[in-house]
Amino acid sequence: MADPVDPAAITEYHAHVYYDAVSRPRAAALREWVEQRFPGVRMGRWHDVPVGPHPCAMYQIAFKPDLFPTLAPFLLLNRQGLTVLLHPESGRPRDDHTLHAAWMGQVLKLRTAILPETDAA
Repeated sequence: MADPVDPAAITEYHAHVYYDAVSRPRAAALREWVEQRFPGVRMGRWHDVPVGPHPCAMYQIAFKPDLFPTLAPFLLLNRQGLTVLLHPESGRPRDDHTLHAAWMGQVLKLRTAILPETDAA
């Protein structure tokens, strides 16, 4: 059995908001709400096609751990039926997107083989 992971290893969180052509207006509304209420977040670009391990269109919300207690519940309550992947950044990309991740809505199959085990070069 592996040793437990220290939560202090988390440098930030990412929330990936998935959408399609029909749900894009809801994704835009959620994005606007988050930007208005959480000035410390970094909003990623709109990716209208799959990118990286993500199987469909999405954008990313990156935020520091101190926002987790307020931003995570906000996403839970206001995702408007959108699928959201929430994961930490702990230096282990594959585990962070799988073992350490939490899904809101439908669980999507990620292309995890392209994710490195660690951030180390």
